[in-house]
Amino acid sequence: MSQPLVIAVDGPAASGKGTIARRLAGEFHLPMLDTGLLYRAVGQHMADLGLDLDDEAAAERIARDFVLEWLVDERLRTRAAGEQASRVARHPGLRRALRQFQQDFARNPRGAVLDGRDIGTVIAPWAPVKLWIDADVGVRAHRRFRELAGRGEAVEEAQILADLVARDARDAPQMQIAADAIRLDTTHLGVEEAVAAALAAVKARVQT
Repeated sequence: MSQPLVIAVDGPAASGKGTIARRLAGEFHLPMLDTGLLYRAVGQHMADLGLDLDDEAAAERIARDFVLEWLVDERLRTRAAGEQASRVARHPGLRRALRQFQQDFARNPRGAVLDGRDIGTVIAPWAPVKLWIDADVGVRAHRRFRELAGRGEAVEEAQILADLVARDARDAPQMQIAADAIRLDTTHLGVEEAVAAALAAVKARVQT
């Protein structure tokens, strides 16, 4: 492949796309961007400032002042941060403000791996490799429950399931599957199986 290897890894929350994106980045020695963290960081920053997460103008203003240092905040991995991100991500002004940052990352001459919701359709529709990672919502809820419980968060699996169903509904406008995306259902796959399937799919696309 003569052009830089850009891999768009899209899908709903807890589908396994983040793990797959990190492993692909390591395999191909590419920089990786978890774009969901950008929205989590903006949401967390707004919450810290006491701003209304439904205030689009405020969200856009915060996004335009975005600095990379916000991404190191450990709170961004919490369930609360995920809910905040899903709320602010609905704002078109916010998405426009963060789009250029993501596209600049995707145009790295070395190539890149980006994990998100609309990488293959909005951020980098020109990416030579696009993956859509999905799984049954009940399976995703169980995975997220184990992840958060493992970090010591007091969570209930039933509530996480309800949260994910609500998030899927809120995120639906951004979760458009690219026509040329390789679709991978991880419902019945372990981590290593899912990574192996994704890696095989990428290698097959690169070699064509």
